[in-house]
Amino acid sequence: MKSKISYLIAITSLLISSSCIAQKKSNNRTDKPNLVIIHTDEHNFRTLSCYQNIMAEDQAFVWGKGNNVNTPNIDKIATEGAICTSYYASSPVCTPSRASLVTGLHPQVTGAPKNGMHIREDIPTFATILRDEGYATSYVGKWHLAGHEKYTFGIEYKAGFEDNRYMMRGGHAPYFHIKDGKIRGIGDREASKLSKEEVIHLTDYFTDKTLEILERDKNKPFALMLSIPDPHTPDYAKPPYNTMYKDMDVKAPITMDPKFTAVKPSWAKGNKKDKNEGSGFDVGALRQYFGMVKHIDDSVGRILTFLEENNLVENTIIIFTSDHGDMFFEHNRRNKGVPYEASAKIPFVIRYPNKIKAGKVINTAYTNVDFAPTILSLMGVDNKAKFHGLDTSEDFLNSKKDITSDRITYFAKNGGWWVSAVSDRYKLVLDKNEKPYLFDLEKDPNELINFYNNPQYKEIASKMQKELFVQMKKFEEPGLKMNRPYITE
Repeated sequence: MKSKISYLIAITSLLISSSCIAQKKSNNRTDKPNLVIIHTDEHNFRTLSCYQNIMAEDQAFVWGKGNNVNTPNIDKIATEGAICTSYYASSPVCTPSRASLVTGLHPQVTGAPKNGMHIREDIPTFATILRDEGYATSYVGKWHLAGHEKYTFGIEYKAGFEDNRYMMRGGHAPYFHIKDGKIRGIGDREASKLSKEEVIHLTDYFTDKTLEILERDKNKPFALMLSIPDPHTPDYAKPPYNTMYKDMDVKAPITMDPKFTAVKPSWAKGNKKDKNEGSGFDVGALRQYFGMVKHIDDSVGRILTFLEENNLVENTIIIFTSDHGDMFFEHNRRNKGVPYEASAKIPFVIRYPNKIKAGKVINTAYTNVDFAPTILSLMGVDNKAKFHGLDTSEDFLNSKKDITSDRITYFAKNGGWWVSAVSDRYKLVLDKNEKPYLFDLEKDPNELINFYNNPQYKEIASKMQKELFVQMKKFEEPGLKMNRPYITE
């Protein structure tokens, strides 16, 4: 009897001990959600098949019927979570957009409203807040918030990303040449002449480092941002991606037709030195761009596999987004810097199985100024930071599968060149050298028709314009002071 009682006491003690260990492990894994952000550079949202699947055919395949990329891994994030259809860059240029993403502020107050500038060190970022909450915070890849240097590391100000060993100031060469501990960016021709042991593609290098950090931190709360420099120019995909679309019969977008480009607004034309304007259709560059996107998707797949193999799926928020888009010949332009959809709209898909309903589609207009307050709220992190952006977490957390509202927000080309108010359907563009433009993105997704002076749109134009001025005043937008000969408040 005594032996039986001792046995029961021992078993009970073991169960209690196991329960405590399990609870401790659970606390590490579930009490605080993990965060992984995969961020690309100059990425046209149309090249993701999760977006193609919810667009009209002529919009999904602007480069010809069926001509595009299939991205099953990024699609997996969207189908198992949510996809945002009206998500915009605060400014469709690298540095200001990135500054807004990490701070939740419009570019004009971040210290980095133009490319190559340094982010202010006296303002919180979502990473500083998560770091103070006990998260292991890491950043891998292109930063572009610490000057114009290329392929250099050792950035002193970490902005809350405590492990920033692989935070690169900037640069878009396809390959790294790594020898004797030194790293330099090189093109494909030089890479082909060097030993394979010394050469690695940037997308692979930064994905490898991401997986190393995740392996290190997988048993504690972590927040990691991976910023892949592709699919930005110089439009070169590594083998075998460089030949994957060589036979695709891509076509010039309809908006490249001279009958449309001859009458487009001045803010879309650039200046005489603008190499992105009227450069002509480059079939080879587009095929390479598709290859880069496919390479990125396979890299996303590697990260998803790691999360699955380590039982981290349920409690990890994973996000795929970009800093801005790429026109890729729409309206006879390349790259970014204009308010057209292909330049200003960015992909944004998010998965959080514990909290976000699978298959959710959010049409409400956001900008990446909303990102910091929203992600912190989704993670249950209280903070006292003063953001410009809104906490939109309820849109992601509620039980509705489709979310649409008439919210109006704005983005701009910082410095007072143009400003744009946008909702889920309408876009108003004000420029100091041009008459106002109002687009109806539902009736005119190619953005060819100006509805501003159409009597049927008078109320809409007035509403958009009024709200735009309210927000510009509130956030001290430089565009508020621009000379507007065609408009008054």
